[in-house]
Amino acid sequence: MKKLIPLLASAFAFALTASAQTSKTDVVMKIDASKKTYEDIALKIWGYAEVGYQETKSSSLLQSQLTSEGFTVKVGVAGMPTAFIAEFGSGHPIIGILGEFDALPGVSQEAVPERKERAGSGAGHACGHHLFGTASIEAAIATKDWMKATGQKGTVRFYGCPAEEGGGGKVYLVRAGLFDDVDTVLHWHAGDRNMVRETKSLANTSAKFRFHGVASHAAAAPERGRSALKAVEAMDYMVNLMREHIPDSTRIHCVITHGGEAPNVVPAFAEIYYYVRSPSREIDADVFARVVKCAEGAALGTGTTMDYEITHGVYELLPNETLSRDMQTNLETVGGVPYTPEEKIFAEKIGKTLYGKPPSPDIAALVEPFSLYSADAGGASTDVGDVSWNVPTVGMTAATWVPGTPAHSWQAVAAGGTTIGLKGMIVAAKTIALTAIDLFQKPELIAKAKAEFLEKRGAGFKYVSLVGNRQPPLDYRK
Repeated sequence: MKKLIPLLASAFAFALTASAQTSKTDVVMKIDASKKTYEDIALKIWGYAEVGYQETKSSSLLQSQLTSEGFTVKVGVAGMPTAFIAEFGSGHPIIGILGEFDALPGVSQEAVPERKERAGSGAGHACGHHLFGTASIEAAIATKDWMKATGQKGTVRFYGCPAEEGGGGKVYLVRAGLFDDVDTVLHWHAGDRNMVRETKSLANTSAKFRFHGVASHAAAAPERGRSALKAVEAMDYMVNLMREHIPDSTRIHCVITHGGEAPNVVPAFAEIYYYVRSPSREIDADVFARVVKCAEGAALGTGTTMDYEITHGVYELLPNETLSRDMQTNLETVGGVPYTPEEKIFAEKIGKTLYGKPPSPDIAALVEPFSLYSADAGGASTDVGDVSWNVPTVGMTAATWVPGTPAHSWQAVAAGGTTIGLKGMIVAAKTIALTAIDLFQKPELIAKAKAEFLEKRGAGFKYVSLVGNRQPPLDYRK
């Protein structure tokens, strides 16, 4: 009998493992079976191409699908009309899944491998957020179905996050305490590779600097004018002089959003929009303060006045190796994005439009090896950073674009409207759902992730939003 007990225990453990694996297999099969529904949703949002805080149709479409699947939806959270939270279940663990759906202005594009603007649209999903939001609701709904089938207790919560592109929607969700009770958060992003990387991002502060001068006839009475545009030019010149004296990893970039109306009128108003980024939010704050000094000096030197509005401020990402390794395992189980012959032809045409020699399209079919955090934070920023300093967070990228494609490009918009983008979206949906299942089934995984989170964050940490107490900039794209 004593010899039989270990055998029975082993058989019982094997049965549990097999049951869990079967359950995961069922989830993957159901996602494949229902993918047409979500492909249609993603392509509708791709077509809407709504910019930050104006994503009315995109947000409503995602809400409608979640409601039809039994989620309780709360709309207009944290003072943002297009933000929402959808929940299924009750109690802990609470697993959060993030979704985005805003497009970028100025990158309208048809789903073709040559530059062709889409008629009637001035924006495009050049960062793949139509895929991001759709795959994330698909993962949340698949997780819900698994919970119902298995009787799993807990809550799956989807966050509908507007205006990631410069509007910082998640910052206001965090500031409102809407992540305070969450155990872990999962997210993903469109990209040109399939990978989970324990990495960081750049903290980012952005602001619109507005100069006010005096209008006058530029030829008949120039001495009576005080040019707001000259103030913008003076500020930009001083910021450029400053670049030698900031850390190499810091990025500063800008666009002039208003420079005047006519060459023969001294501009009484001008505006320039700056982003300041750094791997450290402390350095970012210091450099941004120096940019403000440049603006003040420019106003003083040109006889104008200046005011500025911080539109966006996000933390750098706080990586979590525990969660990253689990997500990597699930991504490897799901696999990459193999191309059909037709998709390879599309990819080759896109490749000819890219800078330098692009990598092989076959890379999309692979899953990159897991990579630990390095000092190189890359060049991107995300408001997921604020979430990651308040709850253990993990993310991945899926190959929704042709390998070698940069984000925020017309090539990204084009691929995102094809089967290439849709296939990558399904990879992300499966991986997030499987990772959520692991977290529900393994309380020790959540405990380990939380312990790592607290250690990395450090004792005495207190979250302070980089946007202060300002309200969401709902008109920043208008």
